[in-house]
Amino acid sequence: MTLRLSIPWRDTRAPVLQRRHGGHQSKAGTGAAAGGSRTSGKVRRREQEAGLKRANFGDGPGLPTLLLLPQLLILLFFFFIPSLRALMQSVLLSDPFGTNVQFVWFDNFKTLLASSDYRQSITVTFWFTVAQNVLTLGSALVLAFATDRIVRGRSAYRTIILLPYAIAPAIAGILWAFLFNPAVGPLAQVLHWVGIAWDPNLNPTDALILVTLAASWKHVCYDYIFLVVGLLAVPVSLMEAAAVDGAGPIRRFVSIALPMLGPTVFFLTVMNFIYGFFETFAIIDAVTKGGPAGATNILVYKVFVDGFVNLDLGSSAAQSVLLMSFALICTLLQFRYFDRKVNYGV
Repeated sequence: MTLRLSIPWRDTRAPVLQRRHGGHQSKAGTGAAAGGSRTSGKVRRREQEAGLKRANFGDGPGLPTLLLLPQLLILLFFFFIPSLRALMQSVLLSDPFGTNVQFVWFDNFKTLLASSDYRQSITVTFWFTVAQNVLTLGSALVLAFATDRIVRGRSAYRTIILLPYAIAPAIAGILWAFLFNPAVGPLAQVLHWVGIAWDPNLNPTDALILVTLAASWKHVCYDYIFLVVGLLAVPVSLMEAAAVDGAGPIRRFVSIALPMLGPTVFFLTVMNFIYGFFETFAIIDAVTKGGPAGATNILVYKVFVDGFVNLDLGSSAAQSVLLMSFALICTLLQFRYFDRKVNYGV
C-alpha cells in the first residue's frame, strides 16, 4: 500500500495528509491556531470600525498630571480656597476692618433665616429664576423651530440670533434699562401710549418683569445653540414619514423632535437655574440695583450688598454658603424628579 503526500514547499498552512494515529492531533492544533487568528482579527476589525484609539502617556503619571495641572490650579485658587474661606467666615463675627473677630458658631445663619428681608430675597430669587428659565427655554425652542424651517439665509438668521451672547451682561442691562426707561425709553413710551402705566423705578412688578426680560434675552442664545444642534440630530426619515402621514410642521416638532430633545432640554433647564442663581448679578446691578423696595434684590445681589456695601462680612459669607446650598438642592431635586422622565434611548 502506497501513501502519497502532497506538501506545498512554501505554504505551511495547507492541509497535510497524515497517518491515522497522528492526524487528529495535528488537525486540532491547526484548527485552534486558525480559530485564534480569526478571533483576534475580528477583534481588531471591530476596534477599527468603532474608531477606538488607545492613548499612551508613558509608564508614569508625570505627563497626565502636567496636563491636568492648569485646570487643577484654577479650581484650587478660584473655587476651593474661596469656598473654604467663605465657610470659615460664615461662623465668625468681625468688624469692617477685621481687627475684632469673634467665633459665633451658627448665629449668622440663625439671624439670616429669621430676617424678613432675607426671606423676601429667597422668594424673589425663586420666582425670578423660574420665570427666566421658562421664558428663555420657550423662546429658544421657538427660535430653533423657526430657523429649522428656513431654507434661504439660515446662517444669517442664526448669526443674528447669537449676537446677544457676545454682549457683556452689564451692557445688556444698560440697554434694557434705556429701552424701558419711563422718561425717555422708546418701548416705555409705547406702553404709555397703549395705556399701561409702566414705571420700573416705582412699581416692583414692573421692575421684576424688566430684569426677567433682560436676563432671558441675554441667555436665550445659549439655549438656542444646543437646541439647534439637537434638531440636526433628528432623523430626516422620521420627519418625512410623519409628513407623508399628514402631520403638520408643529405636530412633527411637538410629537417627534421635542421628545428626542428631552436630554438637551433637561440639561438646559439645570443650566438656566444655575444662571439665574449666580450669573445675573451684573444685569440686576445695571437695571434696578435691587430696587424698588427690594423687589429685585435676588440672593446673589444681596451677598454683594451686605458684604461690600454694608461691610457685614460674616452675614455675607453665610449667605454665600446658603446660596450654594440652595443651588445644590435645586439641582439634586431636578435630577431626582425630572431626570427619570427623560428618555435617553430615543
